[in-house]
Order: sequence, then C-alpha cells, then structure tokens
Amino acid sequence: MKAIVQSPEPVLRKIAAEVQPSAIKSAFIQGLLQDMRDAIAREEDAVAIAAPQLGESLRIFVVGKRVNKKYEEDLVFINPEIIRFGKVKAIMQEGCLSVRWKYGDVKRATTASVRALNAEGNEFVMNGRGLLAQIFQHETDHLNGILFIDTAKNVEDIPPAK
Repeated sequence: MKAIVQSPEPVLRKIAAEVQPSAIKSAFIQGLLQDMRDAIAREEDAVAIAAPQLGESLRIFVVGKRVNKKYEEDLVFINPEIIRFGKVKAIMQEGCLSVRWKYGDVKRATTASVRALNAEGNEFVMNGRGLLAQIFQHETDHLNGILFIDTAKNVEDIPPAK
C-alpha cells in the first residue's frame, strides 16, 4: 500500500513524464493503477488521484467510480490531454489528498474534454461537466506540477470532525 505524498514533496512539483504505450500493460504500470484505485477506495473523500501523488512522476490519473453512479469501475486516464475547455467558468471549492484538509476556491471551466489512453492502451475521448470537468483540470494540473493552492483564493484548514 503506497502512502499519498504530501506537499511540499518535490515529486508534486515536477512535470510528469509520458507513459510509453508499450509499457501500459507492464506489471509496473498495472500495479501502479491498482495502487491508485486502492488509494481512492481507502480515502472516503477521494474522487480522483494522480500518479505523482503516489510518488510516481508519470502522466496518469484515475477518477473514482463514486464520482458518477453510472461508472462501474474507476476511470483510468494515461497521457491525458485536455482538448477542449468550455467558455463558462465558475468558482469551485477544491481540496486535495496531497494538501490535506486545506480547501479553497478555484476558478475552473464548467465543461472540459480529455483525450487519453485507458488501462488497456486504447485511446478515448471523454467529455465532463461540473465535478468531472473540475477533476480533469485538477488532475491535469498535478501532472504539470501545479497544486490547487497555487491559484486558490480563501484557502482555509478544515480538518475532519473527530
């Protein structure tokens, strides 16, 4: 079980490396994907996680199935690229598993489309709105060494109630 890396660990500030398509089915990448799924499952407030948050500077993020009831399994995005942002932006509250218990307001596009490879190495495009669009942007920021606290306003500590 890999621990979730906390800021200011340097891996969170690196631009993550692309995954070679030929490596996707390797034991290493498939094991990392499982570690990412496990991390989402064990953190009750987790909606997604990027590979750098588990100490691996690779362009991968996973969106937990709890984000949308229609997803039967976690969604894997390898070498994701946001190919379209909606014109409408909104202030959205965000937190992060690597900046624990801090929350703030971030301006994000309310819709976004991502092109990526799945866990089998097949290319796909997914459109997201609301929370899913926000996740695409937040996780892509992670892959570019950006944390939400870099742009968030009104950041405050909100630890869980005992």
